[in-house]
Amino acid sequence: MHTLKFDWNPITGIDIAGNFKLHFYSMMWIVAFLLGWHIMKRIFNREKVKLEYLDPLFIYTVLATMIGARLGHVLFYQSELISQDFFSIFLPFRFKPEFEFTGFQGLASHGAAIGIIIGMYLYRKKYTYKSLMWILDRIVLPVSAGAVFIRIGNFINSEIIGKVTDSAFGVRFIQEAYNKYEVVKLTSIQPAQDAYNAIATNPEFSHLLAAVPYRHPSQLYESFCYIFVFLILWFVYTKTKKAEQTGFLFGLFLILLWSIRFFVEFSKEPQGDEYINWLGLNTGQWLSIPFILIGLYFMFLYKKKPAHA
Repeated sequence: MHTLKFDWNPITGIDIAGNFKLHFYSMMWIVAFLLGWHIMKRIFNREKVKLEYLDPLFIYTVLATMIGARLGHVLFYQSELISQDFFSIFLPFRFKPEFEFTGFQGLASHGAAIGIIIGMYLYRKKYTYKSLMWILDRIVLPVSAGAVFIRIGNFINSEIIGKVTDSAFGVRFIQEAYNKYEVVKLTSIQPAQDAYNAIATNPEFSHLLAAVPYRHPSQLYESFCYIFVFLILWFVYTKTKKAEQTGFLFGLFLILLWSIRFFVEFSKEPQGDEYINWLGLNTGQWLSIPFILIGLYFMFLYKKKPAHA
């Protein structure tokens, strides 16, 4: 089989000034939100909903996603931040071991999902033009599309990496193997990006490169699968009468997305310092199971209601 193995040593952002950098990961979030806005606009136009409700929906979605994702990461994977670096939970800065602008990193998709559901409930309390389930059945379309770009952002950042593999799809994540302080110390080269480049290209540091194992590019596995989640949801929404069944699209989304997450987790390294490993399943898999069960409920057991409340 033709091998697809390669070394991954990207520039992760554009330096602005000092420790401030425009991270490509943050740009992927922006792309995801803007794409989502356009998808929802198309849905609003298709169903003749006033566009004056769109921008508030966008604001609620952005805030709910970011707050939920960040709090979810802290609670599920990195609770030590509460005592060690509390303000970094809410601000795009790290204060330890030194002050650094990091952007909003450490975001959990399970927390984002919970945040979005709560956000849509609050949005519906203020804007009553449609039912909560109508909103949830449609918001999953832009969410599934945006998830494609979020995982690409994770790949750019060399985070949420996969387990070591000898398969033809292995990737060596150089920047994950050596943090920027360590790589400067090992090579005596500054800045860190130049040190990474030296490891990747300079024979003098080939032993450091050889020590980096090939890993599954789990982020790309997920991103690729999420493309099909969006396409399936869009097909069901636009081409079938199932879209008229209240809760069906929402349930289908939960089953598809979290089933993918469940199985891709088998190729991932555990995330965070605090994780569980019960019956051979990790934190991400145990957190995915309730979403799948909720999805089954909404697809097959939820009491059928008119689409319009």
